[in-house]
Amino acid sequence: MKELFKAWNKLSLVVQIAIGLVIGIILALTVPTKVAGITIFGTLFVGALKGVAPVLVFFLVMSAISQHKTGQKTNMKSIIALYLVGTFAAACIAVIASFIFPLTLTLTEGVSDITPPSGISEVLKTLVFNMVKNPVDALLNANYIGILVWAILLGIALRHAAEGTKEMISNFADAVSQVVRWVIRFAPLGVMGLVFDAIATNGIEALERYAGLIVLLVAVMAIDALIVNPIIVFVLTRQNPYPLVFKCLKDSGITAFFTRSSAANIPVNMRLCEELGLDKDTYSISIPLGATINMGGAAITISVLALAAANTLSISVDIPTAIILCVISALSACGASGVAGGSLLLIPLACSLFGIPGDLAMQVVGVGFIIGVIQDSCETALNSSTDVLFTAAADIAVKRKK
Repeated sequence: MKELFKAWNKLSLVVQIAIGLVIGIILALTVPTKVAGITIFGTLFVGALKGVAPVLVFFLVMSAISQHKTGQKTNMKSIIALYLVGTFAAACIAVIASFIFPLTLTLTEGVSDITPPSGISEVLKTLVFNMVKNPVDALLNANYIGILVWAILLGIALRHAAEGTKEMISNFADAVSQVVRWVIRFAPLGVMGLVFDAIATNGIEALERYAGLIVLLVAVMAIDALIVNPIIVFVLTRQNPYPLVFKCLKDSGITAFFTRSSAANIPVNMRLCEELGLDKDTYSISIPLGATINMGGAAITISVLALAAANTLSISVDIPTAIILCVISALSACGASGVAGGSLLLIPLACSLFGIPGDLAMQVVGVGFIIGVIQDSCETALNSSTDVLFTAAADIAVKRKK
């Protein structure tokens, strides 16, 4: 048994996750769901990531800001610009693809127990109000905008504190980071449970009538991940972007695909940034911020489903309206919740641009939940891996100029 553990520990985490993935698929196809109890591994893994992520972000950001030296530069302006450009570009690609390959939907029953935002002003207002939420409430509810704001303010206030106080905060940040490393070591078991639950619960029967929509969404996300984002990175860094792109997709995208939560993937991305040797003062802020506002995948989902709804109702969409849709999708995506299915609640907002009534828009949301097992997984993988990609690109660009 000891030899088996030694051999297992010699494998890279990605290989271990791949093995967990294969075992999960085999078990889902052979073991009855009711007697398996395998899903508990996935539930525990995601729960542990979600539980440790707010504390990790709070202490890392506070520690980084408190120990920041005057005149020391970070790359946050470049990273925020990349986040916004990347999200808008994703929306544009989605709209162009929807014009080239127009789709119609078989509408389903709407989702009655949720209330979407009434307009873009409500989305932005919610973001602003989240900034001033009680810090304890922000930590309890994983409100990352609130956590970031409080951590930055406390970090600034602590810049003139005694060195012993700063060292204590740094030690707490290191301790939480170590807990994260322990949690991530259980990723293979977690992925096994998650893939078992996805296959055993959903199957593929419910997805067959929406195959065209799924293919379009996944294809656009693949184009964004493998063509658009690399072009953006190349323009910034002037070097081959694909080694970094594939590294981010492999080490961040795989776990994000199964957790289906950008927030839950924050610890994974922090670990990857550390492995890439990025500036801790920068990535400790950019990664949780990216989990909130860097939502290219969400912009794609909102744009494609809104235009599919318009096509279904035979609503003609002209070029100016399509451009406005790109802007609305990008802004809405920045306010999408970093949890599973967060972007779907913003579809009615985009549909309102075409005059589609709320009850029909909620039927489109229902379609989104049906295909969510694939759509949301791919969307989260794109969103989360891009957080690291753009953070690393900004770091490379600064080093290239020196």
